[in-house]
Amino acid sequence: MVEPGILIERLVKKYEDVTAVDGLSLRVARGELFGLLGPNGAGKTTTINILCGLVKPTSGIVSVYGFDVQAELCKVKQFIGVCTQETAVYDYLTGLENVELFGSLYAMRGDVLKARRKALLEKMGLTKDAERRVGKYSGGMKRRLSLILALVHDPQVVFLDEPTVGMDPQSRRAVWDFIRGLKAEGKTVILTTHYMEEAEELCDRVGIIDHGKLITLGAPGELISDSGVGSLEELFIKLTGRRIREEA
Repeated sequence: MVEPGILIERLVKKYEDVTAVDGLSLRVARGELFGLLGPNGAGKTTTINILCGLVKPTSGIVSVYGFDVQAELCKVKQFIGVCTQETAVYDYLTGLENVELFGSLYAMRGDVLKARRKALLEKMGLTKDAERRVGKYSGGMKRRLSLILALVHDPQVVFLDEPTVGMDPQSRRAVWDFIRGLKAEGKTVILTTHYMEEAEELCDRVGIIDHGKLITLGAPGELISDSGVGSLEELFIKLTGRRIREEA
C-alpha cells in the first residue's frame, strides 16, 4: 500500500476553553489537491499549524510523507511549503530581495536560486515590480509574493491557507492556474478557502469540517450530486448552517 502524502488519525487539539480539533481523521494521497473547508473557527488553520509543526496536538497522529510531525519535524520541514493567512513579507525589502532572502534560508544559491526566482516571479506576474519595495505593493501583490516565498524551495507538500483572500478576480484566476500547475508537477496540496467556487474548480476532493469534526468528504461533483444541491456553496451552507464569511 502506498504511503499517503498526509495522514491524520484521531487528531485532537484542546485549548483552555475550546476544543479546536475534535477527533479528526484524514488521508490525503500523494499528488492530490485537497480542499479543507469550514466556517471561521472550524479548526482548519489549527489543523494546518499542527501539520506544519507550529502547534502541538493534544493527542492523535499526524505524519507527512511517512514522517511523524512531532518526532521527525526536521525531516518534515524538508518536504513542506506554507502560505499562511497572514502576509509573510518584508515591506522594507524589494520583491526580489524577499525571494532571495527566503531562498537563502533554504540554502539555495547561485544559478539554482536565480532560475527558480525568475520562474516564480513570471508565473505570479511580478517580474516588472520585482525591484520595487514591497511596502508599495497592493494587498493582492503581497499575497502573490507570499505564495512565491512559500514555494521558492520547490517543496513536495504545499499548504495554502486562504491564498486568494483580498485578490481581484484577475489575480485570483492567475493563482488558480498556478495551483493547477503545482498539481501537474505531482505536488500534494492542501487548500483552505472560503470561496466555494474555488474549491469546486480546483480540488480533487474536499473535506468540510465544523467545530473540529469532519462532516463530509469526497469529490466536489459527487458530493453535490449525492446531496441534491446545485453547488458546493449550497452544500456548505446546508451542512454547516452558516453563511460563508470573509476573514476580517
